[in-house]
Amino acid sequence: MIRQARNILIAAALSGLAGAAHAQTDASHGAHAPTVRNVVLVHGAFADGSGWRGVYDRLTAQGYKVSIVQNPLTSLADDVAATRRVLARQDGPTILVGHSYGGTVITEAGNDPKVAGLVYVAALAPDAGESTGDQFAEIPAPPGFVIEPQADGFGFVNLAKFKAGFAADINDADAAFMRDSQVPIAMSAFGDKVTKAAWRVKPSWFVVATEDGAIDPKLLRKTAARIGAEAVEIKGSHVVFLSRPEAVANVIDKAAKTAAAKAK
Repeated sequence: MIRQARNILIAAALSGLAGAAHAQTDASHGAHAPTVRNVVLVHGAFADGSGWRGVYDRLTAQGYKVSIVQNPLTSLADDVAATRRVLARQDGPTILVGHSYGGTVITEAGNDPKVAGLVYVAALAPDAGESTGDQFAEIPAPPGFVIEPQADGFGFVNLAKFKAGFAADINDADAAFMRDSQVPIAMSAFGDKVTKAAWRVKPSWFVVATEDGAIDPKLLRKTAARIGAEAVEIKGSHVVFLSRPEAVANVIDKAAKTAAAKAK
């Protein structure tokens, strides 16, 4: 009886050790399970990163680490460098998001190994050898969107037409502030060519702003189809990220979760 009891105790101890080992292995697997908790937001021309505040607030409330690029808008190379500078600070896989001309920026910068997926928000997405300007060859910008080049080679959006073409669905006060604080872009940036299109190798999502007055929604849909992105249509102006931040944040959240699942 004593020997039998001792054998039972030994068996129980061995079983406990095995269970602990399995638990440790499972925990280890869990600790190393790929997740995408970083988001980098890239603004487009005539704006700065502050317009992302509503999206930022919603994503950070969900536990994401969100960083916002401030593009100098002096050339595509400079804007890509600014984006890569922020990507270098990320501590893991990242969803890279670009609005408008920012789509061209993330198309080049998105080749960074930390980028797990791309989200285009009412954006352009040139292929290698193409420029932002090339995107409008077949479907031009709506007539209500007017850029005025300056003597120094930079351009502003026409003040009188700013709200109608750029930000039709936000209140007058906010639209006026965006108009009067707009950041001019070097017009030459629209002719700078992409060297390698990240959307060819990275999963992509696309927000089509159905009331966009700066990029024709037909061009947005065509672009989303061409790059093989998962497209989501949201009723909003060109600054849909500002007028519909929750809807745009939801697309980014879905991209992060889907990219993480694909990485497993």
